[in-house]
Amino acid sequence: MEAYKTWVRRNKDYVHSLESLANGLTWLLPERFSTSEIGPEAVTAILGILTAVNEHIIDTTPNERHTGSDDHSSFPYALCISALKDLETLVEVVAEQYYGDKKWNFIAVTEAIKVIVRLVLFQKSGYKMLLHGGETPNVEKYSEDTSSQHRIGSFPQPEGHHGPGWLQNSHGQNLGWLQNSHGQDPWNLEGRALSALSRFGENARMISNPVWMQRIQQQHAIMNPPTSIIKRPTLSMILSEKGVNGALFVLGEVLFITRPLIYVLFIRRYGVRSWIPWFLSLAVDFIGIGFLSHVTKSGKSEREQQFHLSASEKDEVKRRKLLWALYLMREPFFSKYTRQKLESTEKLLEPVPLFGTLTAKIVELVIGAQTRYTYMSGS
Repeated sequence: MEAYKTWVRRNKDYVHSLESLANGLTWLLPERFSTSEIGPEAVTAILGILTAVNEHIIDTTPNERHTGSDDHSSFPYALCISALKDLETLVEVVAEQYYGDKKWNFIAVTEAIKVIVRLVLFQKSGYKMLLHGGETPNVEKYSEDTSSQHRIGSFPQPEGHHGPGWLQNSHGQNLGWLQNSHGQDPWNLEGRALSALSRFGENARMISNPVWMQRIQQQHAIMNPPTSIIKRPTLSMILSEKGVNGALFVLGEVLFITRPLIYVLFIRRYGVRSWIPWFLSLAVDFIGIGFLSHVTKSGKSEREQQFHLSASEKDEVKRRKLLWALYLMREPFFSKYTRQKLESTEKLLEPVPLFGTLTAKIVELVIGAQTRYTYMSGS
């Protein structure tokens, strides 16, 4: 296994290209969307899991770890979620073939497992926004105006607030504890004296140390960079620090995580042709995005602080909004409206050489993929 990890890390570009080619070819497998064919979905699931494993190996390269990320647990949550998503389609096909309409019981169990894993990851990560449903680590990269503020976990403190902290030199060594409980300038006489002594000592050591000693120290600093331990925010810390906005943010993320399970449970209760699961799922998505939009735009009062989203979190919000397009592919909207548009487009382009054949194949794949819940669930 170690040899395989080394090979994947050395040839990650080749691995990515090979995986993309293999996953693309799975769409051309014969009887891909047939209810009686388990083989094509099994091949797709195996390739998907293999891709997730390779991504996990590349992401956990020792010398390429994401700096600043809190390694909150050794459990590979992202890999687990990716594997569950790939297995869910296979579970759906097998359950549909052997149990018919009771397949929704198995899909509900799979969705419940994903919800549990994502909720645990949400809590372990300090209640950060889940990127791609938890498949991508949320490594924050904030702009200068927000990163310059003092932060508790992933939440910026108000401007003008300076808490106690360690006075450090350029090598990250602690020189003394600066106590500041009244919001005053922490650089008092004692702090300035310690800083001056530190600079004097460093200058003297630079003069006395030979060049080879300085090179050894530089190499040691590169090989063993200083690590900072960041305390993860707890739910009580978020609620006390952010007030109502903190509660709305957490509630919005919980709604996003649990929405697929709610959708499946109502399909299991009312049937896939009912409008109740469709409208309820859409309402949950709207409410979750509404909470998120509120907490990022409000926060002008002292008790309610505004949330600052990183670039990756802003992209995640856009991705979630794009997922709303899947409602056009879900029953009963698809049967009543979308399918008619697709078939009329196919008939319109059928006489056109090449374009007619290509359109027919695309429509066939779209209609086939629509029959799978897992392809249109957005979970």
